[in-house]
Amino acid sequence: MTRTPKGTVLVTGSNGEIGRSLIERIKDEGELGIVTLDLTPAPDAIRALADASYAGNIMDRYLLDQIAAHHEIDAVFHLAALLSTRGERDPELAHQVNVEGTLNLLRVAQQQSGRLGRPVKFLFPSSIAVYGLPSVPEKAKVGRIREEEWNVPITMYGCNKLYCEHLGRYFTHHHRQLGALSSVARLDFRALRFPGLISADTVPTGGTSDFGPEMLHAAARGQSYASFVGPEAKIPFMAMPDAVSALLGLLRASKDRLTSTVYNVDAFSLSAAEIASRVKTAFPGADTTYAPDAVRAKIVDSWPESMDDARARADWDWKPEFDADRAFGEYLLPKIRARYAAKA
Repeated sequence: MTRTPKGTVLVTGSNGEIGRSLIERIKDEGELGIVTLDLTPAPDAIRALADASYAGNIMDRYLLDQIAAHHEIDAVFHLAALLSTRGERDPELAHQVNVEGTLNLLRVAQQQSGRLGRPVKFLFPSSIAVYGLPSVPEKAKVGRIREEEWNVPITMYGCNKLYCEHLGRYFTHHHRQLGALSSVARLDFRALRFPGLISADTVPTGGTSDFGPEMLHAAARGQSYASFVGPEAKIPFMAMPDAVSALLGLLRASKDRLTSTVYNVDAFSLSAAEIASRVKTAFPGADTTYAPDAVRAKIVDSWPESMDDARARADWDWKPEFDADRAFGEYLLPKIRARYAAKA
């Protein structure tokens, strides 16, 4: 096994929106070695930041075992997933990737914990999709939602995420608790339920919460945009730098302070119309219309308007840096403008 003096993390789904931002932050901080895994080969920019990069499927148990055999992994950021929109088109594939793939990683992390004699931390990005509210009026009535409330998702993706949260809790607290096996070190599973994430550095990839970032990127490119949700659709959002900070903050949190394996994190809530207004102010020529897609709009309507993250704030001092004004004024608009100015 190879290991840096301060530890090594495995990042699955490393070529995705969260993965790229997370890897860049970890490398900038210089405290951890990085091993990456994605279905496709890592681009040069990611490969240059990693100690090792692998291309392969999280369904490939042999590959995962080989990675664990060659690297002393102290923590896993399991970001690989089939997102909600695609999952509704192919729910069986979504189950295979999101559940069976996660189970493969949990198994490897558990075995690594046993070999090392200490818990391997397993960071799991869960989602607002685990919630399922029955109607828009009920959604408005409920307001901020706690972790234990309305865990009745209406998408395969949400079902997958919720089940994997339970798998992680099982491996952390109950796996191998009988007889001699009870002395084996168990992994340390920690999940974050993210709101919709907005990145200035990557183009949206078709997630159900992407109506916000799609508006921004289309306006910056000078293209018209037809939103797949109506103007009143409202969910919580978070700027990508805060999402990365949340993952690293939970990674570093003292186990003694944690009262749960699953935490909401929240930042700001905006409706599609409020985002469109901000986009129009920044890009006066923006042409945003509304053409709600029945399936995707229904999914967004089932998600809460905001999530109660009091538990994360109390247990590991979570606090977002970007509210809506800072997210747009200091992060999204400057970076997106620079991105497309450079391409022009």
